[in-house]
Amino acid sequence: MENNRRYEVEVRDVEYQRIAGKPWLIRLYQPKGDGPFPAIVDVHGGAWHNGDRTTNGGVDQALAERGIVVAAVDFRQPPEAGYPASVCDINLATRWLKAHARELRATTSVGAFGNSSGGHQAVLSAIRARHPAYTSLQLPGHPDVDASIKYVIAAWPVIDPLYRYNYAKEFNREELVSAHNEYWGTEAAMIDGNPQKIVERGEQQALPPIYVALKTNDRNHPLEMEERFIATYRKRGGTIEVDTFDGLPEHRIVPSPDKPETMRFVDAITAFIRRHA
Repeated sequence: MENNRRYEVEVRDVEYQRIAGKPWLIRLYQPKGDGPFPAIVDVHGGAWHNGDRTTNGGVDQALAERGIVVAAVDFRQPPEAGYPASVCDINLATRWLKAHARELRATTSVGAFGNSSGGHQAVLSAIRARHPAYTSLQLPGHPDVDASIKYVIAAWPVIDPLYRYNYAKEFNREELVSAHNEYWGTEAAMIDGNPQKIVERGEQQALPPIYVALKTNDRNHPLEMEERFIATYRKRGGTIEVDTFDGLPEHRIVPSPDKPETMRFVDAITAFIRRHA
């Protein structure tokens, strides 16, 4: 596959699970070609309780045009459910993508992309792919498929929920405090599902390569929080690449030549995927 090739893309929704009669969907972005294509799960942000599978549509479309299969996942959020329901859904969606890789003309080893709270959940899913609390949902017909993730793109992740919770309280960011409370419920849960704490304790099940994208002057994701995780992950033997972007929005990035940083963002994560897929 040539790096500069652009593909036509088919976009469609598929059901990956049904809970109490309600279908839960993946939006697939499928390059039209023979493949096999790299494949990633897209975990949207939104403080764990906003957004849906369309949130990162601009980035997902751009990645698919570059020859990457993207599966953007809808998952349970408050008030419907809090932690760890969304992580269970993401774990199942990852297994679904791997189980259907052949018909999607995709590789069976998949990556994950997430921004903000989605970045947190993408990393958590990757380092705890086989954690009993996250693997409770069954994938009919594919009991042997696991949710291991080969690499992660984490864009300005809320990588230490407890740190960000205390930060939000200190600076009277009530909307963030409320979001944490709605999703996590307790500080104990913020510690349990906390990649920073998990890696500090050496309790991770895997250390896949991570590409961390940061934003300049980011008031929602403290730089100290990000730098602590980067240092801890590297100390444990994990590989992290870091890049910083100027002027990117929190969500709904639409890559456009008149906004060079949006194009640099897509090009950078495309290059990372190709190196590790």
